[in-house]
This record gives sequence, structure tokens and C-alpha cells, in this order.
Amino acid sequence: MSPTVAAALPLALAYLVGALPFGYVIGRLRGVNLFTAGSGNIGATNAARVLGKPFGALVFVLDFLKGVVPVACAVPLADALAPGGGTAFGPPDVLRVCAAALAFLGHLFPVYLGFRGGKGVATGAGTVFVLVPGPAALAVLGWVVVLFAARIVSLASLVAVTILVLARLIGTPAAFAAEHLPVTLYLVVGTGFVILKHRANVKRLLAGTESRIGDFPVRDTVVRGLHIVALGLWFGGAAFFNFGTAPAIFASFKEVVDAGPSDRTANQRIIAADAEPERKKDLANALAGSAVGPVFPRYFAMQAVCGIVALVTALSWYRQGGVHRWRVYVVALAAVTVAVAWPISQEVSALRLARFGPAEASAAAAREAFGPWHVASLLLSFATVTLAGVALALAAKLPGARL
Repeated sequence: MSPTVAAALPLALAYLVGALPFGYVIGRLRGVNLFTAGSGNIGATNAARVLGKPFGALVFVLDFLKGVVPVACAVPLADALAPGGGTAFGPPDVLRVCAAALAFLGHLFPVYLGFRGGKGVATGAGTVFVLVPGPAALAVLGWVVVLFAARIVSLASLVAVTILVLARLIGTPAAFAAEHLPVTLYLVVGTGFVILKHRANVKRLLAGTESRIGDFPVRDTVVRGLHIVALGLWFGGAAFFNFGTAPAIFASFKEVVDAGPSDRTANQRIIAADAEPERKKDLANALAGSAVGPVFPRYFAMQAVCGIVALVTALSWYRQGGVHRWRVYVVALAAVTVAVAWPISQEVSALRLARFGPAEASAAAAREAFGPWHVASLLLSFATVTLAGVALALAAKLPGARL
């Protein structure tokens, strides 16, 4: 068997597996045609609405696995059928993405039901959990938070796919470069398909008539818990980094440089003992910056996630007025400071390196610009910590909380 044929067979299987209409079959076994019941969709949400939550959960798991199995097995199966089958179409990600796309399209347009299928959220989720587990986990977190806060499944699904794409674009350097392009395009195009399949839901959302799932006893407790955990991580992480970690790192490197060769430098001389104090200060700052700089992307990503969770959960209480509206304003303003500070921190990191560049003119310009940008970054960080702390204090007045 040729490598090309070996690669094509898993793709055909991916479509056929993705097209398996588990929701429709389970509904028929229960004596119900999901195409004519509830919303008319054969996905997990309508199955739960019409058949009951246990059957809805079963449909979701089976549809999810329709996405996982074809993507996870595509390359190993192709290689087993013929040497080099997994790379017959290019890098392995190409075959994985093709398998993901065909499984996803199989769910949307199943050959077994005249190409009339579901909306693809569960199957698409299965594919992306294999391709990009990190962004997929963030998307699931977003789905859970929005579902518990708003009780609208379609809104939670739309938010989740949006988070998925944004996490890929923000978290992957050169997301559209050749080595990353297949996965990035799959996520972008797949998100477009999901939104297209939800166009009726979008109209109902805009009109305020979209159906909500019924309330359940633990919902308020979960929403309060998510809000408090998000604010606690946000305030605690920001306060510890700004007032504990960063100052300690800069002080430590100053001590290392001033002390000369020691166990902290593996007994290697990094600067002459009689070097000018200004040179020692520059070296200490440069070394400390090199230690702190790589932390910034994860630090701001953590703040962004916490800010979004805190804001979404706070919005669920906005209509109650009073302190609950002020809570939304404070959290939203804190989130804005993070959004503004993130690109500024990147500029500060770039200027920190440019200050010591070989071209004196450019280095001088960087040194002149570094100060104001650094001050702006510090002020925004202080504002974030303050506002997150205020929001955390306001958590004492959460709805339903016993004081």
C-alpha cells in the first residue's frame, strides 16, 4: 500500500466515525425523533432537554469521542498501514487536522441522515482537545463559567469557541506561520462553522428570547465559588509578584553582582570587582530583567483568565443593583488595567534589552524611553492590585452569602 493511500484511509474513517448520529439513534431507541422534538437538533443539549440529563450526558460523551478517536488515531493508523503514511501529506499535524475536519464535518453533515446533523460543539471539542489541549481547557473553563452564570447553553458554546481561537492566536507565536498554520486554520474555520450553525440561537440571544436551562441547587454556590477563587488568585498572584517576587529578584541580582565570584555565580567572574558602580547596576538590572521577563506572558495570561471569570460571574448579579453593580464596575476596570498593561509590559521588556544594544544611538533612545514606560507599567500594576483587592473585599457581600 502506498503512503498516500495509507493516509487517505484514516481520513475516510474519520468522516464515517464523525457522522455516526448517536443522538438520533439514542432518541429513536427511546421512541423519540429528535428532529421533531425540542429544538429539532440531534446534539447533546436537545437530547438532555427531551430525553433527560443522563441521556444528554451520554450523547455528549459519545459525540466528544467521535472527535477524539479519529484525530488521535490518524497518524498511528496511517503509519501502521504503510511506512511514511503519517507524513504523506506533509507534517503529522496536516493529517491530524484533516482527520479533525472530516470528523467535524461528519457530525455537521452525516451521510447516514441525508447530511442533516448537529451543531458540532461536542465533536469539535473532542478534536481540539487532541490538537491543542491548553486552549481547549481554557475554552471548557469559559463554557462552564458562562453556563453557570447565564444558564444559556448556546451562549456558553459561542463564548467557548471564541476563547479557543483567541487563546491560540495569543498563546502561539506566529500562529499563522507554516508550522502552525494547519491547526490555526482549523480552529478559525471550525469556529466559523459553529457560529454559522448557531445563527438561529444568535438571533434569539439578541432578541432576549433564547431559552435557559432550569436552575439547580448548586448553581449559586458554584458561581460564588468561581468568583471568589478567581478574585483570590488574581489579587494574591498580582500582589505577591509585584510586592514580593519582583523586588526580591532585583535585590538578589544586585547582591550577586556586587559580591563578585561566589557560589551564586558558580564561582565565575561576571564583572570585574573594580567595575564602575553604574556598570554593576546595569548588569544587575539586565540579569534581573532576563529572569522576570519570561514570567510576564504567563502572569498576564493568569490575570486575564481570572479577570474574565470574575467579570462574567459578577455580571450574573448585576440586575440586583446596589453593591452588585459596583462590583461589576470595579472588576471591569481592573480587567481594563490588565488589558492595557499587557502590551506595555512587552514594550518595557523590549526596551530593557535594547538599552544595552551595540548601536549607541538606539541604546540611548531605548534608555530614555524605558523610564516613562516602566513607570506606567508599575502604576498600572498597582492599580490592578488595588482594584482586585477591592473586588475581593466586596465578595463579603455576595448574594446568598452568610456573614
